Amino acid sequence: MTIAGLPEEELFAQGHTACAGCGQALAVRIVLKAAGKNTIVANATGCLEVFSTPYPSTAWRVPWIHVAFENVAAVATGIAEALKHKKEKHNVLALAGDGGTFDIGMQALSGAAERGHNFCYVCFDNGAYMNTGIQRSGATPKYASTTTSPAGKAVHGKQEFKKNMPFIMAAHGAYVATASTANYMDLFNKVKKGLEFDGPAYIQVDNTCGTGWKTASNMSVEISKKAYETRIYPLFEIEGGVLKNLKKPAKKVPVEECLKLQGRFKHLNADEIKDVQDHVDKEWEKLLKLEESKLKLF
Repeated sequence: MTIAGLPEEELFAQGHTACAGCGQALAVRIVLKAAGKNTIVANATGCLEVFSTPYPSTAWRVPWIHVAFENVAAVATGIAEALKHKKEKHNVLALAGDGGTFDIGMQALSGAAERGHNFCYVCFDNGAYMNTGIQRSGATPKYASTTTSPAGKAVHGKQEFKKNMPFIMAAHGAYVATASTANYMDLFNKVKKGLEFDGPAYIQVDNTCGTGWKTASNMSVEISKKAYETRIYPLFEIEGGVLKNLKKPAKKVPVEECLKLQGRFKHLNADEIKDVQDHVDKEWEKLLKLEESKLKLF
């Protein structure tokens, strides 16, 4: 099935073993359509690596290497430097989930960005360590129930808000963008821009995990759309340390409209929903002011 407005060639083939309705599988298709055939992929351990390469088959139609949870940025920069030495031009993509980005792989990513290597890092953000059992990560939203932050009588899920990785990466001088499978053309364009950027690029993609989020398989794109409309997952760019191109939803939708679609939030009470709403509103106002000010953040 083709995706309107995007190149027809599929560099991420059918026949992988992703769960039905996997948002990450859709996102990877779009990312590779943007990158094109002249691309080398380094892929951290995670769902993507597991479901795309069930021995003896593979879904990858570009050169691909599987590396450990923690070192995909280091391997990608090694590839980039080798290509520079050989005077060859190829797009270098580092692909990882949020666990391998926000937590386990952050040291290697920070070092690679600080050194200014020319590669594009894409984080597929589904808000937990899904492949290893749905454990909480630094990207897990507050109050989400996971196997290591379960919703019990005393504590209702994770008790901390999500780590702000886009701003952390912007502080390293990288081109930064947030994207979503619900706006595939925006994701496509941001990947192309990240690959054209002279230096490190970091793109964080909101994608639903039906298994971990306890959602219906046919609702993946709709839930990502609601995350954008409720401003839970704002879409913007940071370039040269300046926040720009903040996409504004046509109308303000209450966060409950997104949360109620996900089983991982079914335990929330009115006070907790209000806490999430207040946090989202505060962060949105901050983004609006930063864009308007054109202030160089870092």
